[in-house]
Amino acid sequence: MSLDAPSPHGSTRRRPTWLLGILPLLLIVVTLGGFLALDGPGLGDRNGPPVEEISVERTTLKPGLIDLQVRNDGPDAVTIAQAQVNDAFVQFSGGERPIPRLGVETLRIHQPWIEGEAYEIALMTSTGATILHPIDVAVETPGEDVSFLGLMALLGIYVGVIPVALGMLWLPWLRRVPASRIRFLMALTIGLLAFLAIDATLEGLALAQQGSQAFGGSALVWTGALVAFLLLSGISAFMADRERRARAAGAGGGTLALLIAVGIGLHNLGEGIAIGSAYATGALALGAFLVFGFALHNTTEGLAIVAPLADRRPRLARLASLGLIAGAPAILGAWIGSAAFNANLAAFLFGFGAGAVVQVIAQLLPTIRDDQERTLHPAAVAGLLTGLGIMFATGLLVSG
Repeated sequence: MSLDAPSPHGSTRRRPTWLLGILPLLLIVVTLGGFLALDGPGLGDRNGPPVEEISVERTTLKPGLIDLQVRNDGPDAVTIAQAQVNDAFVQFSGGERPIPRLGVETLRIHQPWIEGEAYEIALMTSTGATILHPIDVAVETPGEDVSFLGLMALLGIYVGVIPVALGMLWLPWLRRVPASRIRFLMALTIGLLAFLAIDATLEGLALAQQGSQAFGGSALVWTGALVAFLLLSGISAFMADRERRARAAGAGGGTLALLIAVGIGLHNLGEGIAIGSAYATGALALGAFLVFGFALHNTTEGLAIVAPLADRRPRLARLASLGLIAGAPAILGAWIGSAAFNANLAAFLFGFGAGAVVQVIAQLLPTIRDDQERTLHPAAVAGLLTGLGIMFATGLLVSG
């Protein structure tokens, strides 16, 4: 019988649209409810030992103490029975009760440690499984007080805000560049951004391996990239109308510059997270040379922002806002990385930054086409390779 069967009086009785949409959902709920009420018929008890997987999400070192924040990645509850440091059994507190799936517990290991030494911690479960966690260099974790957060903010300004602002000083020079060379400079901008996208993706994949695999592992990076690409595409489409109206009024060019600043800002957010977390664990040598390397590496990002504005005369306030959008996220990232670092969140954010940069590249590609509608003409290829080369060369200073 049709849902829209005619009535005895000849009229058609139509069911409400919402009822037609919710009916399949109700049937699914009833089916699953019956399955659970019958205690999962056919599944039976699982054979074999329980599956125990533990990931260490954060390590905090204080005098005489090592705190480990652990998460249960496996499907079964886990009980930590014993702990070893460099093959010696040690006392610990926390984890007395079973840790449920995806549950988080902080284990406090009572163990004197020596700064600069390497340690290997072994956590043994009640079934005898062993989870190893290395500490490459033992350094006391800084306290999360106002002075420490101020230091992280200062570091974010040095490696994010100031370099981008300095790079934007190329705008007067860009205005004097012949129009025939603008395609080369836009291609160079794409090369700079392509390096950032690759770098963010690789950083995210590395962090995903350190985090809880129950949340998806490397899939977090690709999910973050897809979300950012779609989100920024929607924003770009929304702003396209405003850009057309602005061009009709004699302005314009700001939308593309804003999208570039947003993409770079998201990348610098991930970079700040990496810097802050490394500083908190003592893995980053904060020497003047390293800060100089970061600054030089990020200065080219300012050039990428102002390249679409070469034929415009934006107000100083507009330029300042673009610089802050691109550089200030490094401060927020440094705070997150040093005070509340989470490898899963960091992996997602690195992927998010990479996806945003890729979307910006898609917006820039039409600007480098020549008169024959070719994208990879000689000038464009030269610009792309130059941009990649600049970022690779300055990146050596950061890793050196």
